[in-house]
Amino acid sequence: MSAIERVDLGEVGYEVAAADMKTWVEQRLEGDAGDRLFLLSHPPVITYGPRTTLDDLPVEAAAIPTVAVDRGGFATYHGPGQLVGYLVVDLKQRGPVDIVRWVENGLIEALGSLGFPLVRRDTPKGASSLVGVWTEDHRKLCSIGMRIRRGVTSHGFSINVDPDMSVFHTFTTCGLHDVTMVSLAELAAQQGIQAPTDQQVRDAVAVALGAAQPPSVRTVSQAS
Repeated sequence: MSAIERVDLGEVGYEVAAADMKTWVEQRLEGDAGDRLFLLSHPPVITYGPRTTLDDLPVEAAAIPTVAVDRGGFATYHGPGQLVGYLVVDLKQRGPVDIVRWVENGLIEALGSLGFPLVRRDTPKGASSLVGVWTEDHRKLCSIGMRIRRGVTSHGFSINVDPDMSVFHTFTTCGLHDVTMVSLAELAAQQGIQAPTDQQVRDAVAVALGAAQPPSVRTVSQAS
């Protein structure tokens, strides 16, 4: 794939980012912007795709808001300590590509460079989707959920760097009732190594996905 522009954002409310994402997609469709990777975080929120059942969501009394989204995949958590990446790329300009497989392999390469051996998993016929990035003993570290409209992608992936992992016990993650979610901080502790910082993870992911840093560092708190 050709170079993608990297755009670093701070913490952005999910609904704000979702509205901005529609603008980013339109900009790409109209040719007003090139392919971009937006790196950011969200305040605590549980998002869920259209195939999610109510039984998979937390009880109504839960403190964390839930938001329906127009991406693939089921319910997942976003919050502080988690890196979110939104990809807005024109697949028509890139030729045939399995974008989800490409993201999986890119994240495996990025996090492998930081000392974490990870794998992707094929989904058995008729089973719940195993899309994402996993440890070798099948704990899930990264979730992926994307949408393609008129050949342009949106949404993307999340990486558990060091979020509050207890939230994942309050609902069914990714439609998988027996999944164990894990963070880089937990994996680092198990290996007796220092956990990577958010910046280190951002840089590794950007390199692996071909997202070049602009000549001047472009770090903004709101999407443009």
